[in-house]
This record gives sequence, C-alpha cells and structure tokens, in this order.
Amino acid sequence: MTIGILSDTHGYFHPKLIDDLDGVDLILHAGDVGDLGILDGLGTVAPVRAVWGNIDDAGSRRRLSEHERFTVEGLDVWMTHIAGRPGRWQNGMGEKLSEDPPDILICGHSHILRVERVDRLGGMLFVNPGAAGKHGFHERKTCLRLTIRDGTPKQMEVIHLDAED
Repeated sequence: MTIGILSDTHGYFHPKLIDDLDGVDLILHAGDVGDLGILDGLGTVAPVRAVWGNIDDAGSRRRLSEHERFTVEGLDVWMTHIAGRPGRWQNGMGEKLSEDPPDILICGHSHILRVERVDRLGGMLFVNPGAAGKHGFHERKTCLRLTIRDGTPKQMEVIHLDAED
C-alpha cells in the first residue's frame, strides 16, 4: 500500500499533486486545508482522510475532526494538525503519546519537513510532510509517499512539488 501525505495547502491546489500522487491508495491531509475543494480534488486521485488545522474555517471544522486515529495495513495511525515535534510536543501531545503511542504520528503546522523514529515512544514514526501550499516561510513545497508492506513502513519518498521535471 502507498499513502500520499501532505499538509498546509492553505487553499492552494498545486497543479503537480494529481500526477505526483497518482497511484497512491490513500491520501492523508494533516490540516490547514484552507478550501474544502482541495480535498475534493485529491479525491479524484484516491480516497482522502483529513483533519482541520488552525486556519480552517467553521465549515471545515464541521466536516473534519481535529484528530483522526485509524488503522492502515495493521498500523495504528494518529493524525492531527498541531502536535509539535519529538522533544517539543504541543497541546498536551507528549502526555497523550506517552499514554498510548501510535505506530505513526502524522502532523503539520510547522511547515518543516521532518520524518524520524521516536525510540522512547516505542519506535513511533513521526511524520511532518512540510507544506504543499504557497503561504508560509517554507522555501519548498513538499509532500510524501509512504510505502507500507507486510504491516511495516518500508519507504518514504519526499516529493518536491516545484522541482523541474
């Protein structure tokens, strides 16, 4: 199974998203969608799961949850927009994660691409795909492709959306 992971589109649907995510089985959007049409566009590629972020309006918050916890290919996945990062958790996430760590935590908000194993949380895979939108201080628009085989994350590919072909 291959999963496309993105965050922080802020209402911008990058024209390369459809081609770059082509062939994924599921798309996860970790908040700051900005326009629900983004999710509809992504839905033409694969099924989409998303959470709301701090810039998302009341309509988005009615349609989406702040946290999503679900199973994919036997892996426990927790997705939220604001979680912080290993060693600098926000919104009480450190305590929540210590009580019941998932196999994979996906978040956004910082616009900083970061993927790492967190040994003190049972080897949890921390994933922040950076930002796929135009707004923010990030210099590159990014998203990720995660390949899972036999219930184990096997490969993470960084996609630079503005890269030349």
